[in-house]
This record gives sequence, C-alpha cells and structure tokens, in this order.
Amino acid sequence: MTGALKAPELGDPSVQAAGQVLQALAADAERGLTSQEAARRLAVHGRNELRGAAAVATWRRLLAQFQDPLVYLLLAAIGIALGAWAIEGYAGWPLDALVIAAVVLLNGVLGFVQQAKAANAVAALARMTAVTSAVVRDGHALRVPSAELVPGDLLVLGEGDAVGADARLLEASSLRVLEASLTGESDAVLKDATTLPAPAALGDRFDMVFKGTAIAQGTGRAVVTATGMRTEVGAIAGMLDATVEAPTPLGIEVARIGRMLGIAVVVIAAVVVATVLLISDIRTAADVVAVLLLGVSLAVAAVPEGLPAILSVVLAMGVQRMAKHNAIVKNLSSVETLGAASVICTDKTGTLTRAEMTIERVVTASGSTRITGAGYAPTGRVEHEGAELPAGSLRDEQTVVLAGGSLAGDAQLRQDAGGAWRIHGDPTEAAFLVAERKMGLNARRVQRFERIAAIPFTSERKMMSTLERDHDHGDQAVLVTKGAPDVLLARCSRVRVGRDVIALDAAMRARIVADVDALSDAALRTLAVAYRPLTALEQALAMDTVEGIDALEHELIFVGTVGIIDPPRAEAAVAIREAQHAGIRVIMITGDHPRTAARIAADLGIVAPGATALTGLALDRLDAAALAEAVRRTAVFARVAPAHKLRIVAALQADGNVVAMTGDGVNDAPALKAADIGVAMGVTGTEVTREAARMILVDDNFATIVAAVREGRGIFDSIRKALRYLLSSNMGEVLTVFLGVVGAGVLGLAGADGAVVLPLLATQILWINLVTDSGPALAMGVDPPTDDVMARSPRGRSERVIDARMWSGVIQGGLVMALTTLLTIDILLPGGMIEGRQDLATARTAGFTALVLAQLFNCFNARSDRRSAFSHLFVNRWLWAAIALSVALQVAVVHLGFLNLAFGTAPLALDQWLLCAAMASVVLWYSELRKLVIRWRWPGVGASARGPAR
Repeated sequence: MTGALKAPELGDPSVQAAGQVLQALAADAERGLTSQEAARRLAVHGRNELRGAAAVATWRRLLAQFQDPLVYLLLAAIGIALGAWAIEGYAGWPLDALVIAAVVLLNGVLGFVQQAKAANAVAALARMTAVTSAVVRDGHALRVPSAELVPGDLLVLGEGDAVGADARLLEASSLRVLEASLTGESDAVLKDATTLPAPAALGDRFDMVFKGTAIAQGTGRAVVTATGMRTEVGAIAGMLDATVEAPTPLGIEVARIGRMLGIAVVVIAAVVVATVLLISDIRTAADVVAVLLLGVSLAVAAVPEGLPAILSVVLAMGVQRMAKHNAIVKNLSSVETLGAASVICTDKTGTLTRAEMTIERVVTASGSTRITGAGYAPTGRVEHEGAELPAGSLRDEQTVVLAGGSLAGDAQLRQDAGGAWRIHGDPTEAAFLVAERKMGLNARRVQRFERIAAIPFTSERKMMSTLERDHDHGDQAVLVTKGAPDVLLARCSRVRVGRDVIALDAAMRARIVADVDALSDAALRTLAVAYRPLTALEQALAMDTVEGIDALEHELIFVGTVGIIDPPRAEAAVAIREAQHAGIRVIMITGDHPRTAARIAADLGIVAPGATALTGLALDRLDAAALAEAVRRTAVFARVAPAHKLRIVAALQADGNVVAMTGDGVNDAPALKAADIGVAMGVTGTEVTREAARMILVDDNFATIVAAVREGRGIFDSIRKALRYLLSSNMGEVLTVFLGVVGAGVLGLAGADGAVVLPLLATQILWINLVTDSGPALAMGVDPPTDDVMARSPRGRSERVIDARMWSGVIQGGLVMALTTLLTIDILLPGGMIEGRQDLATARTAGFTALVLAQLFNCFNARSDRRSAFSHLFVNRWLWAAIALSVALQVAVVHLGFLNLAFGTAPLALDQWLLCAAMASVVLWYSELRKLVIRWRWPGVGASARGPAR
C-alpha cells in the first residue's frame, strides 16, 4: 500500500464509484489498512485535527495585558515621576511612581488570570467532546481516536457514533445522519451508497458522510477520503483565517479616551508650567525643579490611573457572575460588548429549539388531537379538536397511529443512570415513542406485538414496514407501515373510523389530503400510518423474502397522520421578549426549510404569524444596497450557507449595529468570528465554533445571552460612573492649581517677594490621587445599577462613553470643586477677597482637605447623571467603606506629625473641619440642582427606551 495516492488527488468522491475510490486510495474494503500503513499515512497527512489558533507563550499573554493607550500613558507618568524624583536627589520614596506602578501591575494580573481561566474552561470542553471512531485495521475491528484517522481508513458506522472524517460510503443500511452542525438542516439525512450522477450541494451528497456529524440510525461502512483541514468542516474552519475579528466597542472607546487624555495631559501640564514660569520669580534651579514637579503632579492628576484597574475589576466581576450562569467569557471586554448589542443573530436548531423532534398533532378520521409537553419524559397534555366521534373512538384511533408509528421504526427510548430519558436512533422515529408515553399507551403495545421481519425506509420507497405478531389475536400477523402521506395513501383502500373500518372513497381521500396540507402549512413534517392484518397464507409468503413483504404493501387500512416539529425552547421565547423590550432585534439565520423557520420564529415572537423567510438563493440575487435594505426589514433567513451568514453580519454592522451571533454548528463559525461578539454553544457546539467565539454557553441556553446583555449594560453603566467620578475629580485638582496660580493675587496667595504661592503642593496632589482614585473609584466601579438597564434601547455604535452631556457635567463638577477649594483657602488666609487670620500652612491644609472631601461627596453625584444622589443611597456598602477609609486617611495626614512633615500639612481645629465639610458639600448641592433641571427639561430621556440612563 505504499503507493497510496494522497487525498487531494482523489477529486470529488461523491461522483465516483466506490470501487474507484478504494483503488485511488489503495484501500481494502474488507481488511482495511495495516497498522504500519496507517502510521505512515498519519505521518504524511498529519493528525485529523482542525487548525486552531497558534499557542501564545505565557509571557506574551502577560505582556499583552499592558498593550493599552491608557497604560502607555501611565507608564510615561511613572517615567516622568521617577525623573523628577531623581532631579530632587532621590529624596524620600517616589510615592506617585509606586502607586501608579501598582495600579498598572494589578490591571495586568487581573486580565491575565481571567483569560487563563477562560482558556482552561475552553480546553476542558474540548477534552469532554473528544471522540473515537470504529475502524477496521489488519482485518480487525477496533476503536481509535478520531484524530488518528487517515485517508483510506475503513470506517464502521453505527447508531450514536460521531463521524470522525469525511468518507465515501461503501454500504449503508437504513443509515440516517444528523448534519445540522454542518448544514443547519434539522432532519436526519438518509444516506445511500449509490454513486451520485453529478456533483451536488453539500446537503445532497447522500453517498458521503462528513466529519463533525452524527449517526442517528442504521449502520454503514465507508472509506475515509479526507481528514483535518481537507474535510468540509476544515474548509469552513479555513474561512476563519480570512475573517477579521472586530475590536470590541469598549476597546475602541478606551483607546480613544487614552489618546484624548494623552493629548490633554501634555497640554494641561505645559500650560500650567508655562504660566507659573512666566508670572513667578524663578531664581534657582530648585525653583525650576519645583515647577516641573508641579507639572508632573498635574499630569498624573489629570490621568485617571485607576481606570485600567477599574475596567479589569468591573469586567472580571461580570465574568465571574456570568460563569455562575453557565457562560464562559474568553476575554473581559466581551461581556460589555454584549451590553452594546443592538442585534442578536441566532441559529435555530438546538439554539432556539430543543433539538427534539416532537409530534404536535395527530389527525384521524374522527378528529384532531394536539399533544403538548416538552422533553422525553412521559408527561404532557392532550387536547381534542373538532372530534366527530366520542372521545373513546378518537383515542382508539390515536392508539393505532402512535403504536403503528412506533412499531414501524427502530428508535428506542431509554432512561439513563441519572433518570433522564434519552433517545437512541432517528429523532423522528423516536417522536412516536415519546408521544405514546405522554398519552400512556406504550406499555400495552410492547406486551402485545412481536416483530417478525422488516423492510427499512429508503429514499425511493419513502416508507418503512414491519411484520408483527399480534399476541392478542392468536398470533396473527399484521403488516404495519409508516411513510410519506402521499405514498402511503396511494396504497390504501380502506380507512379506520373509530373502531370500524370503512371503504376509502373519494371524499374521504380528499379530506385526508386536506388534513395533510393543513399540517404542512403549519410547518409540520408529516408522516402517515397504515396497517393490514394478514392471512396465514400471506404471512407465509411474507416470511420467505423481503420482496414478499413488499408485495403485501397494498390494500392497506389508513389510520391517520402526525405533524412533527422540533419545538422551540420555552425559555428562549421569554428571553426574546426581554431582548425586544430592551430594543434589541432578534434575527433567525438557519439552514432549515423556510416554512419551518418562519413557523418557529412566529412561535417565539421573532416575527408575526404569516411572515415569510428570505432564502439564501434570494440573497444571492441581491446587490449590496438591496441586501442592506433586506436585513433592515427581514427577521428570518433560511436555507443559508456560511457565506450568506457572513454577508448578513457585515450588512448589519455597516448599518451601525453591534451584532451578536449565536450558533452551534461549524457552518456558524465564520459569522461568529466576524460578529462583534460570537456566542457558541458548549454542549452541541463544535470545536471550530468554540474556537471562533468570544463567549461559550455551557448550557446552550439562549436565555443566558439576554442575562449577559443585562450584565453588559450594567458594566457599561459602572464604567461610566467611574469615568464621571475620576474625570470630574481630576478636573477639580487641575483647575484648583491653574486658577489658584492665575488668581493668586485675588486670593492672597502672593508671597512677600511677589512670588506666586501654589494653592496645593505636588505631594498633596499625589496624596489626593492616592486617597480618592483608588478605593472610592474601585467601589464606584461595582456600584449596583440605579436604573432599569433593560428598559432602554441599545446605545449606538457611534455613541461615546463620554458624550457631550457627560463632559459638561465633568467640567462643571470640577469647576465647582476648584472654586470651593480656593474659597476655603481665601477664607482662612490673610488678604484676598475675605480677610482671614490663619497662616499659609493651615489655609492650604484646609483647602487640601476641602478638595478631598469634595471628591468624596462627588462619589454620590457620579452614580447617575439624572437620578438624585439620595436615591438608593445605601445599596453600595463598598462605597461607604471606601469613603470611611479615605476620611480616616485624610484625618491622619492632617493630624499625624510625621505626615505633616511629609505633605506640608498642619492640624485643623474642629470649626475648620466643619468649614471644610460645608464647603465640600457645595458640589453635592450643585449637582442636585443640575439634575433637577435635566429631569425637568428632558423628562423621558434615560427613564424609558428612548435613550440610555446616565
């Protein structure tokens, strides 16, 4: 076998005879490959694995945590602070540099740890879903890891197996394959080893099985034609390499804020230093160093150095809360991105539906019955509709329909060790078993009938028949048949009505056809059931050959038709309503039939009843402008390919939407990566999907996505609160120094020799940052939402974290804090507008204390730009603890002797403390007045879905 051709030289195996494929691969249809040849081919072709993202070294992942504009700004501030410390002769500790470095390091460690946790969780999921395959090697059947399959391997396929590689069927017996993960088609596909006459679409290659799919029923043997990235799954995975992962809205905003603050810091520091140098009497190098140190201090004051740590802490806490709700977030900012989502594009099968084929309607001559109740457990409710005969007669017909459908099938329903009911076999066949259990009918059937022989379902026959021995009627043989209604009806001459059997006349035949059409119009898959008692002679003929049974499939007694559907998840409907209430569009994108997709979408409330789906074929005919219009007005897309999903996502993003894309199949992976945030299903999702996604739902629950949206919106609000607080407080420090220098003469801050006296010392500014930008800012970041975050529409892609109204509040708050600080100094200092009697050290300490207390009052202002600070005042215990700690530290720096020396402070009397507190509270009362005006002028904004509450 050393002359085996490589898989790429094989061409399309679906249009080649099985013998040709075996010859091209130098494979043996009986003995398979030898172990030595399999090892050789494994070395040539590589492992049967999909190409994942290249592993990133630990040190690179740690270093990546510091690649952020704000972090660059802080690193520059550390360098400047260390330079100034060196110029001063290394006096004392470089407190400012150490504090900023600690914040930067904390931020990096938090991000690194969280990403490592997410990576470990994803790896654990991959290990859980690792599969093995049954192969024939050296003439013996054995199981090997699917990763070790090679072209030419002989696969043995059985019910419940995962298909480990693309393979050409050599033989198949009632083989049905679930291909939803690859094509999006919910129904099991019947396979046949017959060679296709011409190339066909992926979902129509009936003589092939593909990697990543699963065997629902039957058996087969196939020769592996492609492994790894050469499989159809690999082709889709390869599309990921060309798909650019969009940056998160939060990442974009933080980068923009970092750039903006970088420019502002340089400008502020330069203006203040230049002003002081111009209007002051600079005589010595020490004076120059003091002015430069002031500039550095102001630069540090202007930078919200707590922001990176706050972002990491807030996002990390959100990630931990999501983990408790069975969601794995692969990077921190992805949680916030979901909060910005304006559109959720979701797959149907397994995501919005239960992936359980369920009989919803049973229609017989006596009427119609609706069966409700989800899952495989024997619980449900039966509702009779339009019954023309007594309930007993109707139930008798239903018994025959469901029992007949169960007998003419090979599926089984079993209870596992945990007590949960599981199906084994074709989900559509299992639907009869489940419906029987819900109606309490199965026990009698199992005791009464015994299978003698069977003819399996084929695509040509569109029927399955079994020969049963009826123990209740002297072991008489009964032929039971299940199949497509039109095919079965053509073989029937009688119909069961109640407990009687009558001739099937034209009127009754027309009525049955109308019933089938009504079920199909309701997007239900239809199957009919018929039977025929056999004479002893007919039974003898049927026992001889399969052809004998086939010859008896006429003169049947028609019993009824069932309507089958994969039902929607109840929790998905609730989640969709909540998402729509929050102003988020939900769009279904599926490979399933348009009518089925539209029905499920209507049941879930995505579209109104009667709405239609737009198909992939129709999308191909649309240009860019028409596609943009289509995605604006269409909520259901059906029969779509992976490329269509990419086009839809791109069109939505171009229209200004933040797009979340959910899915579980390989066909979803490229769109998941292209979306602003891809959400993969952890249970039914494939390895390709999980690799492409930014979030993985461990429980495959669509409702978890809406919970993440709520979490993300709360996180965005927390970030805004922290920014509002940090920027307004830092603005207060900058304006205090700048206005104090410019208005020194008015305030009485001029020295005896005419030199300008600074209102705050550089060390005092750094102390303020240490006390107010750490604990209170972090506590602000975890403040509970003060507004109903799901009662407003999503923020636009172009909406800024810091908008014009927020900037106005930041500047006003900073200005009020600066003016009250300077007024406090003026009240105590001799000269100026108000004559005081205290020395410079005491007046400066009072101003210093007033500014610290003002920033602590500002904590309450920053919790909302509309609501009163007294609303939900005590919900954040961490904030109160941080404020108490900051006040205690400020008391220490004012009254402890060694801190007096370090920070140039002097002890204050009680009346002076009261003055500082009263002046500091002005910022709170001013903010309350401002919010009152905002609520009066814009009463609806922020309180409803018309705009975000801020």
